[in-house]
Amino acid sequence: MSVRPPAWRPRGRHFLRSRALADDLVRAAGVGPGDLVLDIGAGDGMLTAPLVAAGARVVAVELDRASVATLRRRFPAAEVRHVDVLRVALPREPFAVVANLPFAVGTPILRRLLDDPRTPLCRADVIVEWGLAAKRAAVWPSTLTSVYWGAWHELELVRRVPRTCFAPPPAVDAAVLRVRRRAEPLVSVEDARAYHAFLRREFGDRRVPHARTRANELGFDPHARGRDLDGRQWAALFSVAGRGAP
Repeated sequence: MSVRPPAWRPRGRHFLRSRALADDLVRAAGVGPGDLVLDIGAGDGMLTAPLVAAGARVVAVELDRASVATLRRRFPAAEVRHVDVLRVALPREPFAVVANLPFAVGTPILRRLLDDPRTPLCRADVIVEWGLAAKRAAVWPSTLTSVYWGAWHELELVRRVPRTCFAPPPAVDAAVLRVRRRAEPLVSVEDARAYHAFLRREFGDRRVPHARTRANELGFDPHARGRDLDGRQWAALFSVAGRGAP
C-alpha cells in the first residue's frame, strides 16, 4: 500500500509507504495486548494501525492538525495527542515506543526518552537516519552520549530501511534502532547525575585519566582515549575511580 505525503509536512518528515513493512516492524518489536506504546510522529497511522491491531494501548503523538483529525477518525480506541513530540508528557508507568521518528529531531527525541534513566521506558524500536543509528549502536568508537545511555539501556542497529521505502524519499537511508532496558543496570539510577558528571570530566580525545593504573584490572589499553572504552568499561572505571576523581 502506498501513501501520498500531505502537501504540507513538518520538517524532516518521511512517511512509510508499505503497510507490510509497518506490520513487520510492529511484529518484530514484540508488542502485545495491553502494552502501553507511544507512536511518536504518527502521521496518518501507518504504524498506529498494526499497533492497535496487536491490542496495545496506543498513544499517537502528532503535530500536524490534519493528521490528528485523521488519526482520531481512524483509531477511536487510541489516544491521539496533538502536541510537539519534544513537549509531550511521558508516561509514568512502564511503556514502549514504536515510531518512525521525524528525521530532523531524531536525536532530541532520543534524548527525551533516554537522558533520564528514571523514565520508565522498557523498550523502543524507532526508525531514524542510518548514521544516527550506527553512531548510537556502535561499540567502538564510543561516544559520551552512547556510553551514558548504555548504562541503563542496550542499543542495537537491527535493520536497514532504504530511502525508497519513504514518501518523500529522504537523502539518506534509514535504520531501525532498538533500545532495550537492561535487566541489570551498569550504574544505579541514583548515581546517574554523578556518572554523567564523571563522563563529562573524563571523556575526551586525551588519554583516559586512571588508564595507566586501572588498565590491567579493567581490561583496556593503558593508552586508551575516551572513545576506546565501551560502556561496561566506563561504568567499571566509574565504580573504582570514585565520584571525586580529579
